[in-house]
Amino acid sequence: MAAAKPRRPRRARREPMSRVDTAWLRMERPTNPMMITGVLMFAEPMSLAALKRVVRQRFLAYARFRQKPVQTPTGAVWEEDTHFDLDWHVQAAPLPGRGDKRALERFVSRLASTPLDPARPLWQFHLIEGYRGGSALVARIHHCYADGIALVQVLLSLTDTTRRPARGSDLARAWLKHEAAPVARRVGALDRYMALGGKVLEQGMAMYRDPTLAAVLAREGGAIAYELLSAIALPDDPPSLLRGSLGTRKRVAWAEPLDLEAVKAVGRACDCTVNDVLMATAAGALREYMRERGETLDGMTVRATVPVNLRPLEHARKLGNHFGLVFLELPVGEGNPLRRLELVAECMRQLKGSRQAIVAYGLLAALGMTPPPVQSLALEMFSRKASMVATNVPGPQQPLYLAGCELREMMFWVPQTGSIGIGVSIMSYNGRVHFGLIADARLIPDPDSVTGRFAAEFDKLLYLALMGDWSHPLDSVAADALLPTGG
Repeated sequence: MAAAKPRRPRRARREPMSRVDTAWLRMERPTNPMMITGVLMFAEPMSLAALKRVVRQRFLAYARFRQKPVQTPTGAVWEEDTHFDLDWHVQAAPLPGRGDKRALERFVSRLASTPLDPARPLWQFHLIEGYRGGSALVARIHHCYADGIALVQVLLSLTDTTRRPARGSDLARAWLKHEAAPVARRVGALDRYMALGGKVLEQGMAMYRDPTLAAVLAREGGAIAYELLSAIALPDDPPSLLRGSLGTRKRVAWAEPLDLEAVKAVGRACDCTVNDVLMATAAGALREYMRERGETLDGMTVRATVPVNLRPLEHARKLGNHFGLVFLELPVGEGNPLRRLELVAECMRQLKGSRQAIVAYGLLAALGMTPPPVQSLALEMFSRKASMVATNVPGPQQPLYLAGCELREMMFWVPQTGSIGIGVSIMSYNGRVHFGLIADARLIPDPDSVTGRFAAEFDKLLYLALMGDWSHPLDSVAADALLPTGG
């Protein structure tokens, strides 16, 4: 009887990766791992078995998370992990030391500094079963899987609106209202913007050095090309302690949350948005930190790159990266809190009327097709124009539960790119606003010194907005005079 032929191992299935996702995969650097890092804190202890059950049922319902990115001579592909090991991806983790907030911040800092294993699907969850009477979950997912907006929605889809899961209680389809680019500007236009991004890169760095080429391309591409060239022509951000040579260690901290209704009250009083108020508050916290470190700030403005969603939020579950970037100016050199808010709000209004975000999306798609050296050169050029990445994600305004445990607080950070070493994150949840900072340890070794100023800077705005008469503009001296002693 002939011996049975040995079974050949099943060949892993592959599918091509999109151009934009490829660009984010290639941006990985030892100084800036391309991970979206989140921390979720729960009121009750959660068991590892319960967490794995939810991950298996809901997270792995997305087939992509069983796949790993692989670089090939013809481009990047998604490849099925035929040796997928859930026990490696979902682990229990002890919290060293006293197990307090500072210990958790140090733990998250270490994970945010540690790249994911490229031989496996690029995501991992760490469960801390005992944290402040409850538990905490640290999630890391590579940016090539999806943008931060989509991944936050994916993680929220693991939660329920009731402690005991029931039909219809999960958030898988309860997508949040989010300000996005108008559909008319998206549909039928993305291919044109991608082509334009490729055309710009074909010009190479010559366009950057020769302004006359900018005029030629502006005539050919109209307003869109002008928008792109304006971004390229932006001067580099000014030298400050927020920029410098990066290392391989990250530092993470988050502030005690603010009351969302109080933030809305300041917005109504000053005729601006909640986002304006929060970004101006963040600028104030950075200003005070920089002043204490001896920085000369008179008139200084630093830029933050801000992601802008370019798809209907109900499509976020399709994963992938579908967002653009805009440059937001933060007036850290302005001492008057209200004037600082006015400047942020005005910049926001201008950005909403621009095509900057969709142009950046086209450029990212073009970068995904270029050789790595060209991509690195372009990335470095653009990252010099900003000092930080800033995100503001509106979350659900009701209590959520994961594996039967109430979600008390949550915070997410998107990665920094190129030579940018600082990330500011703001997220609202259940009537409160959470502010967090991630920074290269060489630039800001003590991020809690920034986050600790967030509430005090907001209190200044709250007091001035609700107590003052704004029929006449105030200078810094007048604004300071209105503040309570010690404010």
